[in-house]
Amino acid sequence: MIEIIFLDVDGCLTDGKIIYTSDKSEIKEFDVKDGAAIEAWLKLGKKIAIITGRTSPCVELRAKDLKIDLLFQGVKDKLSCAKEILEKLNLSFEQSAAIGDYLNDKELLKAVALSFKPKDAHKSLEVDYTLSKKGGKAAVCEMIELIIEKNSMQRQWNELWR
Repeated sequence: MIEIIFLDVDGCLTDGKIIYTSDKSEIKEFDVKDGAAIEAWLKLGKKIAIITGRTSPCVELRAKDLKIDLLFQGVKDKLSCAKEILEKLNLSFEQSAAIGDYLNDKELLKAVALSFKPKDAHKSLEVDYTLSKKGGKAAVCEMIELIIEKNSMQRQWNELWR
């Protein structure tokens, strides 16, 4: 049973675009469907960890908004970071899933029990599921719904939406 999901940000939770304003602020766009699915997953008592190679105040704000307390930014070795998280939570890779879109996600995607990539991810990434949605366009929502199905948790999931 999947207990924790590791999320990449740019290209998964967002479409990968980074917009800089004239005052040097950064703008990222997040899909509300992804947010709703993440919040529901957390209400089921499951975990989400964001592991991203970049550091951004936008990501910190989004994680806080969604009540994701496992946020790791500026990470070069996502696999090692995931190992530390799993040890801390007394979980294993067999209980984890991940979504990634580019080559820096490759090792983590190989290690987890269920791996996903958005429709527009790098074609050479080998995963269990290539989603029908693009990054930033409800790909994370689609992934969570597939995990719910695989975990046979449809009843609990449906109760959250009543």
